[in-house]
Amino acid sequence: MEQSRIWEYFQGEGAESFRHARPRLAHLAGLIAPGSDVLDIGVGDGTFARLAARHGLTIHILDPDAAAIERAKTELSLGDRARAGFGQSIPWPDESFDAVVLSEVLEHLDDQTLSGTLGEVARVLRPGGRLIGTVPADERLEEQLVVCPHCARRFHRWGHAQSFSPERMSLLLSTRFAPVEVSRRWFIAWDLLNWKGRLQGMTRRALALCGRWGSGHNLVFVATKPQSQGSV
Repeated sequence: MEQSRIWEYFQGEGAESFRHARPRLAHLAGLIAPGSDVLDIGVGDGTFARLAARHGLTIHILDPDAAAIERAKTELSLGDRARAGFGQSIPWPDESFDAVVLSEVLEHLDDQTLSGTLGEVARVLRPGGRLIGTVPADERLEEQLVVCPHCARRFHRWGHAQSFSPERMSLLLSTRFAPVEVSRRWFIAWDLLNWKGRLQGMTRRALALCGRWGSGHNLVFVATKPQSQGSV
């Protein structure tokens, strides 16, 4: 599916939708040691890049949306560290980064693009470097299908093409990385919720502690590039 218009909308006039992403992106930034060279693929509204800079990371960004890249480049004075492009063809040399971040990106990719992107991530990571990111957990794609009123084509409202369980994510990443860690986590933007939303959030957290996750949470993955190719 051609998704560029979806991404352009949400990274432009629909950027308000990224407000709820801050707790998730702050968590990921905190997993990376200050001073690291980091590539963020999928710039969103630039929140991760801003958080990474405050955390002492040297941030690089890559996104298909040239307008989003220009906005982030200007705001954060990134220069050549901000480039328009695709994850399956990363425009940096081998072993350029200590970490690559893919948060809410992999679920948008078809099988071929997904495989190519992970191969490129492994290429640009330094030995011992880590791929860090999130995807929606156990998403039922059919529940988010909508119909275009103009052409009657059915499509996922957020442009998702993949669904991941912890088992599938672990298996997918273990073909190129070791070790691989996958965990479930709720990310809740408490400051954006009214009293009812906060009560629901606390209920979800309590149920998760009992092993009952429900829907709407994320998988967090951390996958390390082996020190040598023969280590996987």
